[in-house]
Amino acid sequence: MSGVQRRATAFAPASVGNAAVGFDILGFALAGVGDTVTVRRTAEPTVRIAAIEGAPFPLPLEAERNTAGMALMAMRQALELPFGFELEIVKGIALGSGMGGSAASCVAALVAANALLDAPLTRHALYPFALAGEAVASGGRHGDNLGPMLLGGLVLATADRMVRIPVPAGWHSLLVHPEAVLETRRAREALAGSYALEDFVAQSANLALVLAGCHAGDAELVRAGLRDVLVEPRRAPLIAGFAEAKAAVLDSGAMGASISGAGPSVFAWFESREGAQAAAPSVQAAFARAGFESQAWVSSLDSPGAVLL
Repeated sequence: MSGVQRRATAFAPASVGNAAVGFDILGFALAGVGDTVTVRRTAEPTVRIAAIEGAPFPLPLEAERNTAGMALMAMRQALELPFGFELEIVKGIALGSGMGGSAASCVAALVAANALLDAPLTRHALYPFALAGEAVASGGRHGDNLGPMLLGGLVLATADRMVRIPVPAGWHSLLVHPEAVLETRRAREALAGSYALEDFVAQSANLALVLAGCHAGDAELVRAGLRDVLVEPRRAPLIAGFAEAKAAVLDSGAMGASISGAGPSVFAWFESREGAQAAAPSVQAAFARAGFESQAWVSSLDSPGAVLL
């Protein structure tokens, strides 16, 4: 069909899942690093992955085994599209880093493919397809990484909707990624077992304090609530240097800190960019003492989501 766009490229940023108090439902976008996907509209009614670049080891090229491929398969099926897609993926997020690498490929592919539709959908309408794609990597349909990648900023992502949470313009995040790998499935295995009811109550209170603090722009409410009493205690032993890194960032004045996604990366929230930047060296030094080099990123908590290039 003449006039129909045949090729599009999109970038999806990294993100921090769980955000300490919202396991599988709360996350925020991270500026400065992400995945890029180019999608070509094809006459053949299938989804094909032509190439994956930037990964340290081969990733599945079969569409049904790849987050980006499965997301576009879900889109094709739901919309009953008579055409297909061919993808080229460039990985910019380290695998097993806790920075949403599998979700980023998925979201970038959807945003690019959406631009090739005769009637493009809203970001909210893309969410179910993103959930289908993410399930390939994590084994579950959770949107704490997908939501902020689709909408930007801090997002509450439930099973069927995304809600962007307002945050003060000055608030920033620090993320430090030690050069280590922690597979999501292994990190989830650490969560097996029973939990005390009082811990669920405490975590619910913490989530409420953080959300209320964000809406009100009240850093003291966030300081009171940005603590993970459910997941972090079980995953922290899997991350060498975590306890010292967390202590360093809290000593630097962070509102709170915890594990980014499944780990091993660590994040913290600050009331200013300057505070986040000043804290980075001490956190990196803590990981260095544990034997790991690391990378650090500072970005606004209101960072943008995926964009067409």
